[in-house]
Amino acid sequence: MATLLGWWRLFGAAFAGILFFRGFSSSEKAPNYSFMHNATSAPPTSYYDYIIVGGGTAGCPLAATLSQNYNVLLLERGGSPYGNPNITNLAAFGAALSDLSPTSPSQRFISEDGVINARARVLGGGSCLNAGFYTRASPYYVREVGWDGRLVNESYEWVEKVVAFEPPMRQWQSAVRDGLLEAGVVPYNGFTYDHLHGTKVGGTIFDRDEHRHTAADLLQYANPSGLTLLLHASVHRILFRIRGRSRPMAHGVVFTDATGAKHTAYLKKGSNKEIIVSAGALGSPQLLMLSGVGPAEQLKAHNITVVLEQPMVGQGMADNSMNAIYVPSPAPVEVSLIEVVGITEFGSYIEAASGSNFAGGSSRDFGMFSPKIGQLSTVPPKERTPEAIAKAVELMDSLNQTAFMGGFILEKIMGPVSTGHLELRTLNVNDNPSVTFNYFKDPIDLQRCVQGISTIERVIESKAFSKFTYDNLSLPDLLNMTENSPVNLLPKHQNASRSLEQFCKDTVMTIWHYHGGCQVGRVVDHDYKVLGVDALRVIDGSTFNYSPGTNPQATVMMLGRYMGLKILRETLLAGDHDHDSN
Repeated sequence: MATLLGWWRLFGAAFAGILFFRGFSSSEKAPNYSFMHNATSAPPTSYYDYIIVGGGTAGCPLAATLSQNYNVLLLERGGSPYGNPNITNLAAFGAALSDLSPTSPSQRFISEDGVINARARVLGGGSCLNAGFYTRASPYYVREVGWDGRLVNESYEWVEKVVAFEPPMRQWQSAVRDGLLEAGVVPYNGFTYDHLHGTKVGGTIFDRDEHRHTAADLLQYANPSGLTLLLHASVHRILFRIRGRSRPMAHGVVFTDATGAKHTAYLKKGSNKEIIVSAGALGSPQLLMLSGVGPAEQLKAHNITVVLEQPMVGQGMADNSMNAIYVPSPAPVEVSLIEVVGITEFGSYIEAASGSNFAGGSSRDFGMFSPKIGQLSTVPPKERTPEAIAKAVELMDSLNQTAFMGGFILEKIMGPVSTGHLELRTLNVNDNPSVTFNYFKDPIDLQRCVQGISTIERVIESKAFSKFTYDNLSLPDLLNMTENSPVNLLPKHQNASRSLEQFCKDTVMTIWHYHGGCQVGRVVDHDYKVLGVDALRVIDGSTFNYSPGTNPQATVMMLGRYMGLKILRETLLAGDHDHDSN
């Protein structure tokens, strides 16, 4: 057995890599989407019934649905998730999130809180980058938001036919499940997509062959003659008609292709034509601001013409904090993603993942928190030289393989209650805006984290989990391993293993469930129409006041389908017969 210091070095490094395993993959065979083109093929000017900005988790099901009756343009700033063998299989974890190239399906950003994060830049959005867990929002959440329960269920089922599967549940995940029950997270609810208090096995978007199915797969439902999908199409601004109108009216968008050539797409004449922004919690408020809809003072500071003063754009930004304990195992463990969840009564969700292959096929980069990123938290900025980074990589290469036997058990708080804001940094839509989430600003969030970590400790100490723990590694030892891992850019405290409050603050990470910026009741109404503007909606996670369920992707996909159906029904009732889907 290595010294405790040695364990910290070995397992701390493994923890940093294993935590951010969420790689990107896709169905093995690329679908033959006749409507999918590179934006370079687009004409300088074009006309559509609906223009959707963002082919992500909400945009894909929305476009597929609206294309049944209308001529739809779907603009995606990234590329296709299909056809790259390096990102097809579950075994390639980390390849996307550690790819910092301009063509990566993931765009890294660091919040003002010092937490490293990522946003999607690929058709299918965040469903191409996440851990694959599929679970619905609670009936209470659906009622509070004011959705039609029956249509919600129909929409979930539509999504599930294509992307949701039952996970395999091998040894590690089974031990976590049984440990949660032993720790009092009861009852056991078996395999279900439903949000129920207790412990359950949820769905996954990975099939039995360990291939990922994403929101992009929902485009197989599309009417090919009603949809035009353009890849590598960056939308720079929304165009508004203002003269002679009491309210601004959206009527087009300006986008560039991969060569930088400019294109303009307009809405066709007639009623019920709309632009729908589905660019995500960072992209949607950013685009509204760049188009002149947002806080006037901030827009003027960037010399943006104010179309509509809307001070709530970019407000209410929130990210459900994640904290985890890495558990080295004396026994081999399977590679597994999130398959089990403990839904507690106190507002914390407990999940777990395990395995050794989190390096995306390379021993030189351990997923999102590669040696290069770990270096940031330990080396002063002026000393972050290529030599220092190379030395860190060399250290990772020399690690004993036992460092990668084990896994982590995490807790994510519900809500959260704490919120922050988003601001423009530049006028370039491809640059990340500045975002502050204010993790644990509200004491309720911190208390939920403390209770969650306490529950994880009981799982680790359970009889069911004993096969996967070392007898001579105490809980404080495990907490210290996590505390000493480069999981964020925050300063560390030596007493974190003695104070769970301090441990939560010091080791806070993201689980990529950030939301807000265009919230219902503040920026959009309950039909997701932007307040004070005509012919413009926002439909995506930026509209959420709280994150739905334990993991939001199922509900974001459902929302795309749900609102697509609602819009179709609205236009049918309005007697809109002037559409053209040819």
